[in-house]
Amino acid sequence: MRYFIKLAYKGTNYHGWQCQPNAPSVQETLNKAFSVILNTKINLMGAGRTDTGVHAKEMFAHFDFETPLNTQNIVQKLNSYLPKDIVIYAIFSVHDEAHARFDATKRTYEYHINTHKDAFLQDESWYFHQELDIDLMNEAAKLLFNHVDFQSFSKVNTDVNTFNCTIFEAHWTRGTTKQENNKLIFTISANRFLRNMVRAIVGTLVNVGLHKISPNDFNEIIESKNREKAGFSVPAHGLYLTKIDYDYL
Repeated sequence: MRYFIKLAYKGTNYHGWQCQPNAPSVQETLNKAFSVILNTKINLMGAGRTDTGVHAKEMFAHFDFETPLNTQNIVQKLNSYLPKDIVIYAIFSVHDEAHARFDATKRTYEYHINTHKDAFLQDESWYFHQELDIDLMNEAAKLLFNHVDFQSFSKVNTDVNTFNCTIFEAHWTRGTTKQENNKLIFTISANRFLRNMVRAIVGTLVNVGLHKISPNDFNEIIESKNREKAGFSVPAHGLYLTKIDYDYL
């Protein structure tokens, strides 16, 4: 029987989702916990990979188990066993061919910027004190919809067959209340993402917001398919995987 897991984690203490030879990862931590609770070796397949320090408000993974499970009881046991920065929301059965990674139709990320220094947000958002032109950044972000090849924002020497992605959503918002006015959030959704893509897009849009480059320059950077022409990669701790969509969930 195949089971899906819905979970979340704070990525600060982990070297990303995927198992690493000599560093803690979310996948390894979960594999150990599931193996202990279910009393057999379990290897989870995640919906994707997040880099070191990146967080996930919603993540899915799947595993196989021969017999039916009391999923509510297993969730309770896992949450008691796991560290505080990983939480299991639900475990549920799916059809045998369901795949957490390949069946995902859309993924959504948020990037959080805090314009005032906050001692309680050091690991949850990027502190950037310079004034940003959010209207100009949104003007540039709309240009993403005109393209499918995003090699300019991909990590170099990455092992992929194509740099094509379909972007469904891309925009900046500012907190609406006085208390949240110092928070900027970039939301982007696509059918797939390249390695480092969101952080490179945000870094390049920040350059637009600083008036270092224009929206037209941003468009030319995309067309160049050259990572060296794009902006810097913003820090990982401001990035969140927030939603993964499947046709059957």
